[in-house]
Amino acid sequence: MEVANGLSHIVYNALIKAGLSETLAAYLNLLILLVASVLFVWVLDYAIWKALRWITVVVAKRSRTNFDNFLVLNRVPRYIAHIIPLVVLFELMRLAFVDFELGGLIAKKVLKILIVILTLFTARAFLRAIRDYLKTKAQFKDKPIDSFIQVFMILAWVVGIFAIFAIITQLEIWKFFTALGAGSAIVLLIFKDSILGLVASIQVSINDMVRIGDWITFEKYGADGNIIEITLATVKVQNFDRTITTIPTYSLISDSFKNWRGMQVSDGRRVKRAVIISQKSVGFLSNEEIAELKRIQLISRYLETRGREIDAHNTQQEADKSLPINGRNMTNLGVFRKYVLTYLENQPVINKKMALMVRQLEPTPQGIPLEIYAFIKDKRWENYEYIVSDIFDHVISALPYFKLEVYELPVSVNRQK
Repeated sequence: MEVANGLSHIVYNALIKAGLSETLAAYLNLLILLVASVLFVWVLDYAIWKALRWITVVVAKRSRTNFDNFLVLNRVPRYIAHIIPLVVLFELMRLAFVDFELGGLIAKKVLKILIVILTLFTARAFLRAIRDYLKTKAQFKDKPIDSFIQVFMILAWVVGIFAIFAIITQLEIWKFFTALGAGSAIVLLIFKDSILGLVASIQVSINDMVRIGDWITFEKYGADGNIIEITLATVKVQNFDRTITTIPTYSLISDSFKNWRGMQVSDGRRVKRAVIISQKSVGFLSNEEIAELKRIQLISRYLETRGREIDAHNTQQEADKSLPINGRNMTNLGVFRKYVLTYLENQPVINKKMALMVRQLEPTPQGIPLEIYAFIKDKRWENYEYIVSDIFDHVISALPYFKLEVYELPVSVNRQK
């Protein structure tokens, strides 16, 4: 202590010998020591930065990982280089303010606060480096890394702010946390969204509800597109019209939404679409009409086999075929349904290992819906829509060959509307 006082008063004693007053000598001594301390710390900071930079370059050349590159990009070594000079400056302030107790106390508090803030910036830069590094790994590309980084940063900033308050109020940090217990309700209210986001992020990650790149449809928020970012508070969705929709993270566990990932990772994308057939066009097929339909290659063999089965049954039952309703008969809708199924079975774009049906739904006032239920191998949206359009182009074009018609609203009704 005596040695420190002696060093801090060398300039002071010289000024007194020069004939200056004690007050002026004390202030000049403080100014000179402050300038000297700052210059020394600045040189020290520059030297440490150069040393760390050289070490970083050497390590980067020898390292097999690129994590050190992200440390440099996020300026982690630069922040670390500032910490040691600040600590040294804190010790030098004791010498500079040896005759100014109040000024020394304020300077120490300011430096402590700067050390806390610098530590927080260093932690933030380090966490960002981890985030950027993990995003280069395939197994982490679709994980909500930003959410977890934000959680750690919120905790760090909370601790840092409490530490700054403890420094200013001169309370021990643990006593300061205890004193905040009474105000926990206010803290919860202030950080309500962050807490909800934290809980939601954990549940979303654990339950694997969404990933970056997933296609989701969230009607409540008008979102229909791919997730491009998941953070603690929000989920960003880039819609197919290139607009961005921001959704609160906690809404993913509180509201209902559709995730299309199951379709994207499956072996096919479903087609579930119907053509409405006019009921007036449905009827039994005559022998002449069946003979004409046998010219259609896809169902010629089916008509031959089915015709023999029906004829054998009607002969056995002695059915009176003077009326088509007697016995068993083929209908144009039934044959057309078989034709569409055979047509789909011969299409290479259809996944035959998944469900494949052509079914008749419950009749409606407009007509009889004939629904195609199948799965397309190509799940890309543009290709999928193109393939489905081709299929229904053919189906609708084939209807007249079976004496069937698509239901259309009467012209008179259209005019009245």
